[in-house]
Amino acid sequence: GNDITIEAVADPEVDGVVCHLAFFNRSVIDRLQQGNWFEDPSYSAIDCSAAGPLTIGDIAMGAGGEEIFKQGRSLIWKSLRVNRIYDAESNALIYLGHARELQQGSGKMSLSVVPLTVTDVTWTNGAPEGAGAQQ
Repeated sequence: GNDITIEAVADPEVDGVVCHLAFFNRSVIDRLQQGNWFEDPSYSAIDCSAAGPLTIGDIAMGAGGEEIFKQGRSLIWKSLRVNRIYDAESNALIYLGHARELQQGSGKMSLSVVPLTVTDVTWTNGAPEGAGAQQ
């Protein structure tokens, strides 16, 4: 059988946020049956939460956010990634788990949101305008 792996991923720039990422690891039997030895499925799920007060360091504030985690899912092309995006309008951190293939994009993704309005938040470089957080 195929295994489902669950991995805890800490955000390197946001102390207090932990993301749990679930993804498939194919078995040798499945690899023999499918004939594709070097690739795992793109499907994944992510859930992130605040595990106490948050300290936000130097994070990207642009619409594209920044990558906080990457793991290869095939011998060459495919990788599983987690991006963090700051949503200024709702004052929240969005975590997007998705597969990426260098030759063609993948529509398989999962999303989790950590609102910054329900916990103590400290911004080490000063809160963005309208964030309503401590500095």
